[in-house]
This record gives sequence, structure tokens and C-alpha cells, in this order.
Amino acid sequence: MSSERASNVGFFEKRFKLKEHNTDVKTEIMAGITTFMTMAYILAVNPGILSESGMDAGGVFTATALSAFIACVMMAFLANYPFALAPGMGLNAFFTYTVVFGMGKSWQFALTAVFIEGIIFILLSFFQVREAIFNSIPMNLKKAVSVGIGLFIALIGLINAGIVDTGKMFMENGVNVLNEGGLVITLGNLKSPSALLALIGIVITGVLLAKKVKGALFFGIIITTLIGLPMGVSYTPNGTLLGIFSAPPSLREVAFKFEWANIFTWDMLIVVFTFLFVDVFDTVGTLIGVSSKAGMLDKDGSLPKVKEALLADAVGTTVGACLGTSTVTTFVESAAGVAEGGRTGLTSLTTGVMFGLALILAPLFGMIPGAATAPALILVGLFMMSPIKEIDLDDFTEAIPAFLTIVMMPFAYSIAEGIVFGMVSYVVLKVLAGKHKDVSPIMYVLAILFVLKTIFM
Repeated sequence: MSSERASNVGFFEKRFKLKEHNTDVKTEIMAGITTFMTMAYILAVNPGILSESGMDAGGVFTATALSAFIACVMMAFLANYPFALAPGMGLNAFFTYTVVFGMGKSWQFALTAVFIEGIIFILLSFFQVREAIFNSIPMNLKKAVSVGIGLFIALIGLINAGIVDTGKMFMENGVNVLNEGGLVITLGNLKSPSALLALIGIVITGVLLAKKVKGALFFGIIITTLIGLPMGVSYTPNGTLLGIFSAPPSLREVAFKFEWANIFTWDMLIVVFTFLFVDVFDTVGTLIGVSSKAGMLDKDGSLPKVKEALLADAVGTTVGACLGTSTVTTFVESAAGVAEGGRTGLTSLTTGVMFGLALILAPLFGMIPGAATAPALILVGLFMMSPIKEIDLDDFTEAIPAFLTIVMMPFAYSIAEGIVFGMVSYVVLKVLAGKHKDVSPIMYVLAILFVLKTIFM
């Protein structure tokens, strides 16, 4: 080993404590790249959704990559955890379709709400409110969150590949109406090139996993992408590898475009609260699920340095709003990197660097289709299922809330809503069964807030 390489390894070891976490530089970097590949779709999807609100798509692309880079680096050095962050799905849709289209507000109004939410998040992190919420969730529910996230992330992969079709619902006079079949989720067209490629990818990745190949998910994505070239699913940028470089678009049209005139209005309060609620419980749920699978929770079910992890999330949201994008949150796709062996901040740092490279190599990353990353997400869903063996299914005051947590995440297509169903049912069942001593004071408060939100929002 050269002295320069040894010095680099020494730095990573000292900074991220690799041996203590039973990992090494190669594993962490591979895990970080794998995480990036499974969540790189946000670089295309986020600008597409936010541009419908009137924002400049190019500026949003740059803001998306930069905010992800900054948030991932902060996660790496503040918390030393392998969790990656970027502008989140769901919240960007709320930004465009509810706040801008539904409420008739400007995108500047929505961006201001995201900024205010980020500031509140930072304050909540300093006062350990989110840490208290994390620690108040019972162990059985924490394990259920991991399982629910597994089903949720597998569903994302199945939809991205076209193996599952969700196109059976349409809007009529502002109301969701089911097609004649009465189904929301159905089997997709398995003869389509995208679905076929994903199925091939599942087999390839499965074989690599069975043979215990290190980096199986990463190599599965690469091989599947290459197979997709003759199938017409993958493609080289501009038809040639010479077109992989491009200068990042300017932030001028979206950065710091806040609208301060309406911050003390009821509408702003409602929008900020909604952003706040969804982001808090999406983030807490993701941290619980992924850290549980990675064996990072202590004997009490707490996550050391959870305060720092939540602070990185909060700062990411605030910086993202300043740059010109919707709420930055911890991505459930971090589970892909954890499944590859990622255990420290070097994984999230690597993912952040990849987002930084995406600023000039966007065409290259764009050649990886959703059908190629879908197998990784689907199989990560399998990995996330293992805690179900540890859930107490004999005590129905524990089993029913755990079950509702698990099934509502994919069925409601929301990590936050899964947690709501699990926590409210936990409190109600424990109280009615005479086991109120099992419920912490914070759980009572959260359950009441969840019920009030459902009634009035």
C-alpha cells in the first residue's frame, strides 16, 4: 500500500471509526454509491414536479443536487451515520399540487413555508423534541416500522419498474374515482421492456446475493443497466459517452426567492404544520427502520447521536429552501447502502460526493433507468423484513399496532401515516386493555395530536 493511500485510509479510520463498526473503506464507498444510484431518480423527478409550480427546472436540478450534497456531508460529519438525504418525494408533490395548485399560492409562498419549517426543525432538534419522539416509540413498533418500510420501498421499486401498475384511479370533479375494475394496484405489463429488464435484474442480483458477492446490489444495478442498452431501456447520453459532461444550470431564478408578506396568515400556518408533520415522522420512521435493520439501536431502542442526525436533516431543509427546493429529508433508500454493509458516515459522505458529481455528470447518471435500480429496492425490501421475527405477536395490544404500522405504510403510501396508525392504536388498545402503564406520556400527547390532525386537517 502506498504511503498516500495509507494516509487516506488512516484519515477515514480516525474520522469514521471504521474498525469499530466492523467495516472498511471499500465497503463504505460501495455502499454510498449504491445508495446514490437507488435515489438518483430524485434529480430528474424533483425538478419535474416543482417546475409545474412555475419554478425553473434547471435551477431546481442544481438546488436538488447541492442540497443533497450538503445534507449528506453534514450527516457524515455530525452523526457518522450511513443515512443519505435529498429533497423528499411526497413533500414536493404537496408543494406543487396542494399549496400552489390547490390553494392558489405562489411557489415563492410554498418555498417560504419550507424555510420556516426548516428553522422550526433546527429549534426542535436543539431542544431535543424530535429525539424525545424517537425514543418514546415502543420497541415492537420500531421493529414494525422497519418491516413496513421494507414493504414500502419494495412497492416503490415495483412501481418504478412497471411490474406493478397504479394507474387504475382517476380524478373526477376533484374526487378520486376508481376505474371499473375497482383496483388501485394491479399487475403491470410484464411484457414491457422495463418490467422485463427489472425481472432480469432481480434474478441477476439474487444470484449475486446467493453467492455472497460483496457489492451485489451495486453490481446488479450496473449489469442490469448494460443489459438495458440493447433493450432500449437504458441509453448513452446523446448517443455517445462523449456527452456525459455538462455545466450545472444557474440557481439565479430559484435561490432565496421568499415571499415574506404572508407569513403571519392562517394559510401559512396550515402549510408549515403539514410540512412539519410529514417531515418529522417520515424522518423518524426512516431512521428507526434503517438503524434497526443495521443493528444501530441500543438495548433501550435508542439511537446514539439521533440528535445530530435530526439536526443534519433540519439544516438540509433550511439550506435547500434557500437554494430553491422543497423539504430535504432522510431517504428510505439509505437501506440499500446499509444492505451493502454501510455502517458509518463514510457511506453518506460518498453519496453526497456522488450528488456533487451529478452537477457536471447529470447525463451519465441519467442513463441508469428506474428498471435497473428497481431490483435493488425490491430486494432491500426483503432485507428490511427480518425484524418481523422479533415482534411479539402473542400480545394483541402489541401485535395489532405493529400490524397496522406495517400494512399502512405501503397501502397509504406514507411512512408518516403508518406511524400514525400504529401509535394511535397502541395507545387506545393499551388503555382499554388495562395496560396504560406501558404507555409513555409522550405517546399520549402524540396520539391526541394525531387524532386532532385527522379531524381538523
